[in-house]
Order: sequence, then structure tokens, then C-alpha cells
Amino acid sequence: MPHLSVNIDHVATVRQARYRVASRAKSTSKSAPTRTDNYGEPDPLRAAHEAEMGGADGITIHLREDRRHITDHDVSRLRELVRVKFNLEMASTHEMVAIARTVKPHTAMLVPEGRLEVTTEGGLDVKGGLKRLTEVVKRLKAAGCVVSAFIDADPAQVEASHKAGFDVCEIHTGPYAEAFRRCGGDMLDAVLQAELGAVAIAGGEVLAHGMRFNAGHALNYANIGNIASIPGLSELHIGHSIISRAIFTGLRDAVREMKALIENAK
Repeated sequence: MPHLSVNIDHVATVRQARYRVASRAKSTSKSAPTRTDNYGEPDPLRAAHEAEMGGADGITIHLREDRRHITDHDVSRLRELVRVKFNLEMASTHEMVAIARTVKPHTAMLVPEGRLEVTTEGGLDVKGGLKRLTEVVKRLKAAGCVVSAFIDADPAQVEASHKAGFDVCEIHTGPYAEAFRRCGGDMLDAVLQAELGAVAIAGGEVLAHGMRFNAGHALNYANIGNIASIPGLSELHIGHSIISRAIFTGLRDAVREMKALIENAK
């Protein structure tokens, strides 16, 4: 059965809507707060604990360059106290690589990052940035991190990820999720079949290259079954839908429900 890593970014999003938490010790803005201690609610650390109690196999956070939700202080606290696999999503910048080398997450997952995007909008172009990303992977591995690439369901990107030395490829499931939404999950729909097939084919290529096959993005309680049943899948990364469900059920139960759907996928 694939493991479930719960992304808790949007717990911090709710906090930031009310509390302007400083993300760096030195702020360039005179109006920005300077305190970096535990301040504001809901606290992502409490969310991580609740997710663990609900059966989460991992905790995922994305430290964005603009610190729009998770902050540096969150990262250090979570790394110290999370008791399951700790996955740090990050851009492949010098700043983020330096942070990861200091914090030493279990997995460092490289993702593309756009300042105006609401969430990650596509996979990392490993093929186009092969030389630079190979050096980034080496630096992260030297710090003891397992290194993952978030890529589109493209065999060429899988091949490039292997050449760059990545340990894991997380296949972007956004196109599959959009096809599922558009047709209401009708598995006779040709586009939905094609998008699901693309994820499965890319996953097979990942495994054939000796890397771990993970998947994630826009997965929810309705569309998870088809993805969770793909052979060889190691880990699913799901955030927004679980945090959304938790508003009504509590986070422990929201995680338990998702775990049950993954476990029962045929």
C-alpha cells in the first residue's frame, strides 16, 4: 500500500491570514514584524501531530521563497519534532539548498516555483536544467537527504531525473485530477483514461530506472482510488483536500479517511 505524506502548508496559510509571522531574522521591510518565536494560530506543529495521530506516514511542507505560508521557524521546529518522514518541498535556489543542507529533511523535493502561482502549476524541467540540477542533487545528497524531483508524466523527464541522480520522482497528477473533475470520474472518458495511463507509464519508467515512484498534486477523496491502485507506487503527497476536510471533521479523522481510501484502492 502506498504511504501517505500529508502536506500541512495550508494550516500555515490560515495562520498567515490573521497573523503576520516574520520568516527571517532580518526583515527588509520597516512595517514587517520582527518576532520569529512561536506566534499565531493555527500552529503547523500541532497540525503535524494531529496528522501523525491520524496515521500519516509523512509530513510535507513547502518553504517558498516568498514565505507566503510556511516560515523558516516552522521548518526548524517541525524538523525537530516530527516523528515520521519529513519532506521539504523547495525551489532549487542557492538559498533553499543551503537551508536544506542545514535542516537535513529526510527528503528534499525540488519543485518549480512561480511568484504569482497559487500552487505549483507544473513539473520541474529536469531535462532543460540537467547540468545545474545535477550539482544541486549532489549537494543535497552530501547532506544526507534523499532527493526527489516533482516532474510531469513525461518519460524524457524521468530519464533526465535518472541522469541527474535523483532518488525519487514524484509524478504530477494535476492533469489527471483535472480530467477526472471535467468528466465526473467517468472511467470510459478517453481523456481521463489517457491521463491515468500517462501517470502509470511514467511510474513504470521511474521504477525501471531504479528510482522510487511517488505521485501527488490535486488528489482528493473522490479521485484518489485510481492513482493509489497503480502498481509500484511508494508514496502519495496530499494536502489541500485533507486540510479542507479537516475543517469539518478534524485533522485526525480527515487523515484516517484518506488512509482508508488508499488502503482499499483496487
